[in-house]
Amino acid sequence: MPARKIRVELFDSEGNRYTIAFEGQITREKTVRLLDMVELLGGVTNQGANFSSSDSNLNLNVSKYEKVKMITQRNFPIAWFSSKEIQNAFEQEFKEPIGLSTVATYLSRFASKGVLTRSGNSNSLKYKMARVQVEARLEEVKIR
Repeated sequence: MPARKIRVELFDSEGNRYTIAFEGQITREKTVRLLDMVELLGGVTNQGANFSSSDSNLNLNVSKYEKVKMITQRNFPIAWFSSKEIQNAFEQEFKEPIGLSTVATYLSRFASKGVLTRSGNSNSLKYKMARVQVEARLEEVKIR
């Protein structure tokens, strides 16, 4: 397998530019570490995708569908996950219940739209952000 490359460029709040490049055997753990470094440097803002459940106005205006999408993008950007894991993350984040069947329906819709990749049989489905979505997220970080 050929060596892979990841390159991320970002700017901090003072306007300093950071370029982080990684080349070699890229694993999930290494990619998560790289994205953690980007977050520490301020490359991921708290606009849009990240919000706290304590912001009640935002909570009232965002549908469960959008909340599930945000949880998926923020908590599982490159890892495989199940509908139960999304349900648990949703209930921890928003302090409100959501049915497992509701989560499964939303994840199925995301997969149909090409946002997620689905694997496994019907009683043990696993999902993952589609490669296009992960690359778009990396480009978004690169732009900032």
